[in-house]
Amino acid sequence: MSWGTELWDQFDNLEKHTQWGIEVLEKYIKFVKERTEIEINYAKQLRNLSKKYQTKKNSKEEEESKYTSCKAFQNTLNEMSDYAGQHEVISENMSSQIMTELIRFVQELKQERKSNFHEGRKAQQHIETCWKQLESSKRRFERDCKEADRAQQHFEKMDADINVTKADVEKARQQAQIRHQMSDDSKGDYSSVLQKFNREQNEHYHTHMPSIFQKLQDMEEKRIARLGESLKMYAEIDRQVIPIIGKCLDGITKSAESINEKQDSQTVIEAFKSGFEPPGDVDFEDFTQSIKRTVSDTSLTNTKADGKTDPKTPGKSRGKLWPFIKKNKLSLKLGATPEDFSNLPPEQRRKKLQQKVDELNKDIQKEIDQRDALTKMRDVYLKNPQMGDAGSVGQKLIEIGNNIEKLRVEVQKFESWLAEVEGRLPVRNDSSRRQSGLYETQNTVPVNNCAQDRESSPDGSYTEDQSQETEVKVTPTEFDDDFDDEEPLPTIGTCKALYPFDGENEGTISVSEGEILKVIEEDKGDGWTRIRRSEEEEGYVPTSYIEVYLDKNAKGAKTYI
Repeated sequence: MSWGTELWDQFDNLEKHTQWGIEVLEKYIKFVKERTEIEINYAKQLRNLSKKYQTKKNSKEEEESKYTSCKAFQNTLNEMSDYAGQHEVISENMSSQIMTELIRFVQELKQERKSNFHEGRKAQQHIETCWKQLESSKRRFERDCKEADRAQQHFEKMDADINVTKADVEKARQQAQIRHQMSDDSKGDYSSVLQKFNREQNEHYHTHMPSIFQKLQDMEEKRIARLGESLKMYAEIDRQVIPIIGKCLDGITKSAESINEKQDSQTVIEAFKSGFEPPGDVDFEDFTQSIKRTVSDTSLTNTKADGKTDPKTPGKSRGKLWPFIKKNKLSLKLGATPEDFSNLPPEQRRKKLQQKVDELNKDIQKEIDQRDALTKMRDVYLKNPQMGDAGSVGQKLIEIGNNIEKLRVEVQKFESWLAEVEGRLPVRNDSSRRQSGLYETQNTVPVNNCAQDRESSPDGSYTEDQSQETEVKVTPTEFDDDFDDEEPLPTIGTCKALYPFDGENEGTISVSEGEILKVIEEDKGDGWTRIRRSEEEEGYVPTSYIEVYLDKNAKGAKTYI
C-alpha cells in the first residue's frame, strides 16, 4: 500500500496529518521533560531529607552514633542518598538519550516535511499552469473556428448577391480563407498543447506526486518508529536503575539486621558507668541517750559529723557521693568544664583523658611530619639556593618546634591525670589540682590510713587513696555557699613571658610575650608556675613559657590543700 496510489488526491489531508504527527512527537518530548523535572526534584528532596537527619559533627548526636541502632539509621540515610542518586541518573539519561535526540530528530523531520511539501506544491503549480495553457489554446481554437465560420457565411452571402461588386466578393473570399487558416493554426496549436498536457498530467499523477507522497510516507513511518524506540528507551532507563535501587533497599535491610540490642545495652553501660559503688544501709541512730549516740560507721550522718568513714565500706557514704553530685551541678550551672574532666565520674573521666591524650598525640605527629617535610625542603634550599630561601623555612621550623613542645607539655599533663585515675600514681597533690583549674581550701582531719578507701576531692574528681593519711572533710554547705577566699600569697620573685599564652582554661592566666609579672608560687615539678598581675588577676602559666627570677630572701611558696 502506497500513499502515492491510494491517496493521490489527498495532498491537503496528508499535509495536515504529517503536521499532527510532529505535534504528537513534540507532546511526548514535553512529557519526558516534565518527568525529568519530577525525578530531579524528587532526588533533591530525598537528599535534603537525608541531610536533615544526618548526624551533625561536634554534637550530642555524634556521641550517640556509637549505638548499633543509630548506625543502622545513619546507614539508612546514606542508602537513601544513593537511592536519590538513581533518580538523578533517570533524569539525566532521559534528558540526554530521549529529549536531546528527539528534539534534534523533530527539527530534521520538520525540515524534511517542509522540503517535500514545497516540492509537491511546485508540481501542483506546474500542472495547473499546463492546464491553463490547454484551456487558453482550446478557447483560441474555438474562437478562430467561429470567426472562420462567420467569414465563410459572409463570403457566400456576398457571392450570391448580384448587387455586390466583384471586388467586394473577392475581398470576402480572401477574408474567409484567412479565417480558415487561423482556425487550422489554432487547431494545430490546441492539439499540441493537449498532447503536452496529457503527458505532463500522466507524469504528475503517476511519477512526480507518487514520489513525493512516498517520501512523506517514509517520513511518517520513520517518526512512528522513532516514537516506539523512545518509549522502549523510556522504560529501559527506569529498568537500568532497578538493580541499584534494589541494592540500596538491601543495604537498608542489612542495616536493620545489624542492630544488636544487647550490644547497645552494653554500650550504655560503658557510656555512663561511674565506677562508684552503691551506698550502704543507713543504720539506726538511737536518740534516747542524752549524751552519747551510737551511730554506725557506715551512716551518712557520721561522715557529716566528724569527716570519718569506715575503711571496711569504701565509697558507700553519702559524704563521698554527695560532693561529686553537687560539684557536677555547680559546674553545669557555671557553664565551665574543668580541664582535667574532674567533674566526671572516674570511669568517664578516664575515657575523656585517654581521648584527649590520643588527640594530642595525633597533633604532635602532624607537627612532626610537617617538621620533617620542612627540614627536607630546607636541605634542598641549602644545596640549591636558587630554588628558595632556607631562612624562611628555618623560622617556620622554630614555630613548629615551639608547637611540638607545647603539645608535649599538654600530653604530659593529661597523661599524669590519666595515670592518677588509673591508679598508677598517688592521689593528686596540690600541684595536680592546680592544673585542673579548680582550687578549693578544705579543712582536713587525721584519719587512719586506708588503702582501699576512695577519696572525694573538692573539685569533684575521685581517685584511689593509696598513701594519703588525710581525707577531705566535706559538708553540704561548703558547696551550697560560695568558696571562701584564700589568703593572698606573698611575692617570691618576678618572671618574663617568653611566649604568649592564652590562658583559656579555668585557673590559668593569659600573658603576652615580653610581659613582666610577679611570681607567687614556683613550679612544684608539674610544669606550672603561679603568677600575679594585680591583686585580682593571678593564675598558672606553663613554666616553659616564662623566665623566672626568684628573690633569694623570699620565703618559699605557700602550699595548701
